[in-house]
Order: sequence, then structure tokens, then C-alpha cells
Amino acid sequence: MSRTWYYRLLFSYFPIFFFTMTILIFSAFVFINDISKEETKKADQISSSYLATTLDHTIRDIELAVTEKVQYEPAYRLYFNENNPNNSDTVYTIAQNLREMMNSSSWIQSIYLYDKQHQRVITVSGSREVDSFGDKEWISQILKGTMGQGWQPVREIEWDDVQKTPVQVLTVNKEMPLPFGTEGVLVINIKMSSIKQSVDGMVNGKLTFLTITDQEGRIIYNAHSDKESALEGTKLNELPLQRLGWTLTSGIKAGNLFGWVSVVSYVWVFIAILTVICAIIYIVYVTRRNYKPIQIIMNRIESQQIKAFEQSGARMDEMKMIDGVLENLINHMMDYDKKSRENVLMQRSKLFSALLQGEHVDNAAGQLYEVSPFDGAHEASRFIVVVGDINRYEKGFQEKFTRGEQNTLKFALMNVLQELSRDTKVQCWTEWISADRIAILFFSKEETQQGQDLAKQIRLVAEECKSWVEQNLRISLSFGIGPVAEGIGVIHQSFTAAEAVMQRKLLMNGDVGEAEASEMQHPLLETYTYLQMIADFVKRFRMSSGQWREQLEDIFKEFERNKLPDDEIRSLIQAMLQMLSREVSMMSEGLQKELSEENINNWLKAMEEAESLDDVKVLLFDSLTDLFRTYVAVTETKSYKAMVNEMKKYIEEQFTNPDLSLKHLSDRFQISGKHASYLFKTEFNMKFVDFVTDLRMKETEKLLLDTDYSLQDIALKVGYANGITLGRVFKRVTGITPGDYRRMKKDPKVADE
Repeated sequence: MSRTWYYRLLFSYFPIFFFTMTILIFSAFVFINDISKEETKKADQISSSYLATTLDHTIRDIELAVTEKVQYEPAYRLYFNENNPNNSDTVYTIAQNLREMMNSSSWIQSIYLYDKQHQRVITVSGSREVDSFGDKEWISQILKGTMGQGWQPVREIEWDDVQKTPVQVLTVNKEMPLPFGTEGVLVINIKMSSIKQSVDGMVNGKLTFLTITDQEGRIIYNAHSDKESALEGTKLNELPLQRLGWTLTSGIKAGNLFGWVSVVSYVWVFIAILTVICAIIYIVYVTRRNYKPIQIIMNRIESQQIKAFEQSGARMDEMKMIDGVLENLINHMMDYDKKSRENVLMQRSKLFSALLQGEHVDNAAGQLYEVSPFDGAHEASRFIVVVGDINRYEKGFQEKFTRGEQNTLKFALMNVLQELSRDTKVQCWTEWISADRIAILFFSKEETQQGQDLAKQIRLVAEECKSWVEQNLRISLSFGIGPVAEGIGVIHQSFTAAEAVMQRKLLMNGDVGEAEASEMQHPLLETYTYLQMIADFVKRFRMSSGQWREQLEDIFKEFERNKLPDDEIRSLIQAMLQMLSREVSMMSEGLQKELSEENINNWLKAMEEAESLDDVKVLLFDSLTDLFRTYVAVTETKSYKAMVNEMKKYIEEQFTNPDLSLKHLSDRFQISGKHASYLFKTEFNMKFVDFVTDLRMKETEKLLLDTDYSLQDIALKVGYANGITLGRVFKRVTGITPGDYRRMKKDPKVADE
């Protein structure tokens, strides 16, 4: 056997080893000092910048917080507008507000309000005269106008009258009332001790120093009160603090730090050379030791495949041979593992579906133990089925995420449910039963746990999962919780009840609904009752009665009381809109457009995207309110009652005209023939044709009795083309022919015979 791999291991290390180590040694020796200096300076600059930023933000936040609270507190404006410094309620409110602002930050030493007009000061303890105030000298400087805008230089005040200990503060003045008042001044004093304490906490006193100076170069503070280190150390950075007019000077303390780094560089070079020598010895040793397993493997392969080697006749590199054998072995193992996992997943999914559908549950207990994720489940265990839906799946989920992202989010949702279940005393098994629906089978291992307690735990898990997913994954979910199933055989009943809950998502409170213990399937819809209510609503709407709103409210209350499924609610609403369209759309072209099939479909589509019954009601009420305004405007504009009376009078005058028709009325009154027919039916409860026929029959009876005209002449006089048509219509209306009618009326004896 060729020992090619041994020599490869041995000699392939050396070139790269020597080249790398040489570069490292000389690069480190040349650049380590400069790099150390630059990095030290950068590190010092970062820490100093962080300190300056922290101080600036803290001061700014205090100023903004105080200004905001003062600006939105009406007591300040009331105090200056009333011009009454003795109003105790206003003074008390201001003092309480000052106390709240002072307690909101430990950096604030004091806050007080000075009233220029009345020369009074309001502090956290109330109102007082300026002469008895500890900071009256500062107020006198404010009145002289000797100080500029913004934060003032550090000063000392004797705030406490009992213990007159000077306190260093940083002060800012705000003209009152905000934002441009001149009647008073709000004075905010910040403790220098808090600033110093914050600086000391962010400066390493053993390695670095930091000095704060004002605009005139006076030292305000040395970090850790270490003045000598600041004088003897190496200055690295200067940072301005514009808001306060300060300058932060930082650097490294004296102690020959860079010289120490240089010494470390030479020590490192010596260690590197020693490491190279040790590494050479170690490479030879490791190479020999690492080659032994390969040699053992090759001996085993040769013993098993000696015939194949003899037939090939070629000397093969040992690594190529091992690679080929391992590749075949790995492929076989991967195929086996893949098929095994697919088989388990298929069995698990099949068992899950069978449990939900109540099929083949005889051997379900054994299968649960073998393939389910449950630990300790048996035939009499308690189970609860929960069904979850992704709301607005097509628009809110499929359009927003790619196919890969959808699968990832669904997998994450399953993991979230499992993680949340671990915090409780229940176990869960999740499977996607459709593209947008997941079923979760919960199992309680504790036999003594009550069914209500188990259902309560499951509801908490569902609500927590819904909240977490909406906040982190931006997915809206709905859950339907079935009743507790006492045993494997009744799991399908819990699933059926959970699905029934999901059919009423519009009625669910908080998108987590819980089924009743006896709920299985919703009863059949009583269509006649709802159609009667819808017809009553349409009638009130058509009659321009405002009571249509109350009727619509009653319809929605009935939906909620009977717990109708979402599809049935939407079907009834669609029937309502179609019935309303048939009744009022012919009034005008505008109403026809608003109640067109396309517009109704748009309304229904918007209602399908609603997530609750209240949302559906709001959408429907808004749309119908706009439609009602249009309808009322049309009826008022056309004055249909007056128009109907005018049409009636015109027909009574022209009923003998053979050309009288709906088209004739349409041309005469500039309305559609369909609308004219609708108005007659609404106002007189009879059709246009019946109205005209009635007038003609009455005139025919009069002519038959008062004249000797022939039937043909009478037909022409009452608007018919011939006597045959008149005779047929007359008999249909009266039950006898015109001739019999004339003889019967003129000779009553004929009628008796």
C-alpha cells in the first residue's frame, strides 16, 4: 500500500507554517507598538466620547423633561394669568409639580419658580418672599440681566438655611410662562456631585485620567480627584461639550505604558521562535499519530475488497479509496434515515387525522405510544383539540411572504405552541390540516386535573400564542377550543366542536373562542324568519323611514343570539342587498350604479375581510347610510307622489288613446317605464295595465248601457283596435260577454231566466 497520505500530512504543513510564522513575527515586531498606541488612543476616545455623550444626553433629558412637564401643566399659565400670587390651589399645584419633577431625577438639586411681578418664589414647599430665600443672590443676577442663554457656569449655593453647607450646582434659567414669557423665571439646579459621581463611575482611575475645564480654562473637576496624574500623564484626546461649554481632556496615566508594550513585543518574538521549534517537533509527532487510524481503515478496506483491487490492477490513493467507500456508506445511511423519518412522519400524520375524524381508533392507544410525541398517553386520558386559522391568509400572508418564508413561519408557529405548552402541565401535538389551518391536540398527563382547569390552561396558551405571534411574527391568528374529550374515542367530537367555533369567527371575542361541552354542529338556519326581517328592513328603507336602522340592529342581534356561522351571515347580507337593489335601484341611475352587482360584490368583499361582526355592522351601516341619503335625495327631487297623481290624472284623461303605454308615460314624464310601473304598484297597489283596463271597462259598461254602438265602435272609443280584443278583455274582467251584459242590464227578465 502506498503511504502517500502520510507524506502529504507531513510535508504539506511546513511551507505554510514557516511562511505564516515569519510574517507574524516581523509584522508584530514592526507594527505592534504603533498599533498599540493607536488602539489605546481610539479606546480612550471612545470612552471619552461615551462619557461626554452620556453627560450631554442626561443634562438634555432633564431639561426637556422639566420643560415638557411645565409646558403641559395648566397651573403655571393660570398663576400668571390670574395675577393672584395668593391663590393657594394654584400655588399648591405648582409646588406639587415641582416636587414631582425633582423626584423624577436624582441629579436635580432643586427647582423653583420666581415671580418677577410679585417678587415671590415658589419651591417644592410652597410660596415665600425673595428676601428669605437662600438663592436670592442668583435671582438678583437674573434681574440685572448679566447672564446669557442656556446653562450657566458652575456655582455654589447655600440652599439649606439650617445647615449652610455650600453645594456646587449647574444652573439653567427658563423664562416663564413658556415658551416666550417674561413674567417669571424657572430655575433648575443640577447637582455637580451627581455629575462627578457619574464621571468617576465611567473612568478607570488606575489607567486613565480625565479633566473637565470650562470656557475660560478653569478646572472644574479631575476624575477621582487625581490632579497629579492629569499633570504627569500623556494627553490623548480633547472633546468639547457644547451644551455646557466644557472641554473633556483624557489620556493615559504616567507609568511608561508604551515602553511596557515594547518590552512585551520582544518577549512575544522570543516566545514565537520557541513556539516554532516546538511546533516542528509536534507536527512530526501528530502526523505519525494521525496517520495510524487511516492505516487501520485501509487495512480493513483492503481485506474486504481485495478482489476488486486485484481486478482493477491499479494502485489507488488511500484517501480516494476511503472517500469512495465512505461516500457509498453515507449515501446508504442517508437514504435509510430519510425513508425512516418520512415513514414516521407519515404514520404520525395519518394517526393524527384518524383521531380527529374518529376513524380506526381501536388500536390508537398503541400507536400513540409508538409514533406520537405524547409521553404517558393512554386510552382514558383527557384531550382537548384546538383549531387555529391564519387570518386574512391570501392577502395578509401569501402576498406578504414568499413560499419559503411561509413554511418557516408555519414551522415557527408550531414551535411556539410547543414551547408555551412546556410551561404548563400539558403536552401538545401540532399538525397543519390545510394551508391556513392548524390543529393542536393537547394532552394532560395528570389524571386528577379537572376538565375546567385543563380548558382554562389551554385558553391561556392559545391567548399567549396569539399575542406573541402578532408581536413578533406579525401574523394574526384565531383559535377555536373544543371541549374536553374523556378518552381517545371522543377526540373527534372535540375537533368537530372546535371547527364549529371557527365557523363563527365574526362572533368570537378576542379571536379565541371556546366551544360548549355539548356543542357539535350548528343547527339548520331558519331562513324564513330572517327573510321576513330582511323584507321588513327593505320596506322601511324604501318608505324612507329612519327605523330601518333599528331593524338592521335587530337583525344583527339575532345573528349574535343564534350564533350563526360566518358563511350564513354573509349569505343573508348578500340576499338583503340584492332584495334592496330590486326595490329601490330603478329610482335613478345613481341608485342603479350604487346597487349594481359589481358594487354589491365590492361591499361583500370588504365584509369578508372584516375580523368581527361589529366590523361587518359598521361597514354595512356606513354603506347603507350613504345609500339612504342618495335615495332620499332622489325621492325628494322627483316628488314621486305628486308625479304619481299627475300620471293618474293623465291616464284618466288619455285612457281611450290606443297608444297609451309605459313607453308613452316614460316619454311624457321623463322617467323610465320600469320606474313608472313601480310607482303605480307602490302608490295604488295595482299594476299600470290593470289601472288602464279598469278605466276602459267602466267606460265600456257605460257605452253598452247608454248607447246602441256596435262592439267595434265601442272598442275604438275606449282604446282597443277591434271588438274581438275588447270582448275577450271584458269577459275576463266581468265574467260575461259585452252582448250578454247589455241584454241583462236592459232587460232584467233575461237575467232572471
